[in-house]
Amino acid sequence: MAQTSDILVIGGGIAGLSAAAALSEQARVTVLEAEEQCGFHSSGRSAAMLHYALGNPVVRKLTLASRAFFDEVPESGSPLATLLPILTPAREDELPALRALADDLAPFTELEWLDADGLRRECPVLRIGPQDAEHGLIDREALKLDGHEMLQVHLHKLRERGAQVHCEARIAHITRAGNVWRVRTERGETYEAPIVVNAAGAWADAVAANAGVKPVGLQPMRRTIIVFDAPEGVDVDRLPFTKTVRDEVYFGPEAGRIFASPMDEVPTDPCDAQPEELEMALAAHRIEERTVMPVKRIVHRWAGLRTFAPDRIPVVGFAPDAEGFFWLAGQGGAGLQTSPAMASAAASLILDGPWPVPGVTPEELSPARFLG
Repeated sequence: MAQTSDILVIGGGIAGLSAAAALSEQARVTVLEAEEQCGFHSSGRSAAMLHYALGNPVVRKLTLASRAFFDEVPESGSPLATLLPILTPAREDELPALRALADDLAPFTELEWLDADGLRRECPVLRIGPQDAEHGLIDREALKLDGHEMLQVHLHKLRERGAQVHCEARIAHITRAGNVWRVRTERGETYEAPIVVNAAGAWADAVAANAGVKPVGLQPMRRTIIVFDAPEGVDVDRLPFTKTVRDEVYFGPEAGRIFASPMDEVPTDPCDAQPEELEMALAAHRIEERTVMPVKRIVHRWAGLRTFAPDRIPVVGFAPDAEGFFWLAGQGGAGLQTSPAMASAAASLILDGPWPVPGVTPEELSPARFLG
């Protein structure tokens, strides 16, 4: 016998859980997650920052609309975020790009310009001087997010409201019968609801195709992270999150060590992403090129998928070619920092509430821009 609800959410990452929590205030919600735990893929493998140097103007507006969520302390008493400044150093030839970035970020946050002495003070591991960094911007209001705690907050809300969360519920078939969507898992369970929310991340196009809905053209991109020991005498905890003005490398503190990424974007099929030697070596090379830190040993590494729509703007809204099929995908690496606004936008459109994101229209996020 099928288990019924008002809304089925496919995907138990940050997008699916945050939307399910928002929807559960007014609806009976069931979440189906393919893996044995929620947040197994991208949500659990993110650098987990809130800053405005990521993405395009729409992503920045979604981030700004999400900020208040992270400034509140949840009932659990564990903060979801802590201040971690983001520093953007630049060589002399990169100064025009740094000025352009400053212009882009000025509407969203307060920035401070740094000279070489300021760079040394804020990030003493940088290579500074002629041929190296001589200019910089710092945003002291950036946040380090606790992705695990965010997932737990949403799961707690769902449990309190009687919502169902089923892990190891990989989708086998999705069909539409009358005004109801019927989802059968590989284990044979059947779930029914008039509305399906496709929050399947890198698998969202595949979920749509399974349901007979036209895909929007999502592309998963692999990104690699390495972790290594800082040189002796470096106070890791006072280092900022540091990102080159071009998408070359970023690094920051990670549990007493340093994490770094070459900011790779390797097109791939949806998968359990694993780091590859080339990208790990590239991360180490770029760290040694931009800083005085030698990467003597990689003590940990991982990879995750960042999934983009063709225009790199998230996809939120009902499919124009399938009644009751709702897209919530294409966050492209900004899923954690934009999830509060994305969840509110989804709830607004599904439950017919007021639009919650200033400066962004539903049409800008709608899948109709690809499928209309």
